Amino acid sequence: MSTVAAKAIPARSAPRAPLRAAASAAPAAADPVDELIKSIRIPPRPSLLADLQAELASSDPSPERIGHIVARDVGMAGALLKLANSSLFGGRRAKSIEQAILFLGINQVAALMTGLLARQAIPVESAALANFWDVSTKRSHAMMFLSRRLRIGAPDIAHTFGLFCDTGMPLLVKRFPDYETTFLDAGAQAERAFTALEDERHSTNHAAVGTLLARNWGLSSDVSWAILHHHDYAVIDDENTDDAVRSLVALSLLAERAIRRYQGHAGSPEWDKGGERACAYLSLDEDETAELLDELEEALHDDH
Repeated sequence: MSTVAAKAIPARSAPRAPLRAAASAAPAAADPVDELIKSIRIPPRPSLLADLQAELASSDPSPERIGHIVARDVGMAGALLKLANSSLFGGRRAKSIEQAILFLGINQVAALMTGLLARQAIPVESAALANFWDVSTKRSHAMMFLSRRLRIGAPDIAHTFGLFCDTGMPLLVKRFPDYETTFLDAGAQAERAFTALEDERHSTNHAAVGTLLARNWGLSSDVSWAILHHHDYAVIDDENTDDAVRSLVALSLLAERAIRRYQGHAGSPEWDKGGERACAYLSLDEDETAELLDELEEALHDDH
C-alpha cells in the first residue's frame, strides 16, 4: 500500500464539479484537504496491470505476449478462464488463455484482468459493504450489457467504469471509523447527492477518491472523469462534458435501477434523482426503458 498526494487534474472538458480531494496545488502544510487525501491509502497499481497496459499501448499489441503476462499469475489465469467461459461472454469453451484472448479480444481481457486485480488489491472489511464486490461485478456486467445493447461506447470501458466507480468507498471505510454510518445515511437521501453528505462529514467523497485510484492505476480518462461525476447527474445535460463521460453516467443509472430490481427493491433513490435525465439523453421513451430494464434484470439472473 502507498499514499497518494493530491494532484491537479488537467483541464479536459470543463468538468462541472470540483475534485476537492485532488485539485489542489497549494503546499500540503497549508491545505487541510491535501493533508486529508495524503492520509487515505490508495493501493498502488499492480505490476501485472502495468505490464499489461504497456503492451496494450504498444504500436502492435500481441495476444501472445498478453497471454504470457496473464500466465505469470496462475490464480489470475484460472479466474480469467472461468470468466471467459461464463454465459455473459457467450459460454464458449476456452481451454487456454490464448483461446480466451481470441474469443474475447485483448481489450476485454484487459478489462477483466483489471477487475480481478482490483478485487485482490482492495479488500472490503465492512459489514455495511459486505456485498461490495458482488454488486460492483454485477454493475460492470450490466454496464457492458447496456453498452452492447444500445451500441454506445466501448463495452470494455463500460465494464471497467462499472467495476471501479465505487472503489472509493472501501478506502474511505479504512480512513474514517464512522464512514459506514455515512454510507447508509447517504444511500437513503431522497434529493441530495450521495457525495454531498460525504463531503459534509468527511471533506471528501468516494467519487473523488475513486478518481484518484483510477488515475493512479492508469485507467482511461473517460473512466476517471465518469467516476468523478457519477453522482452529479446534471453533468448528463452539460454539453461541455464529453459524450463518453455523459453516456457512462447515464448508463450507470439504468444499471443501478436494474440491480435494485434484481435485489428485490421496489425503488431506487439514485434512479429517482437522475433517471429521467438519463432516459432523455439516451433517447429512451417509457416503454423502451421498461423493456430494456426487463432484459437487463433477466441477464443479471442468468449471470448469477
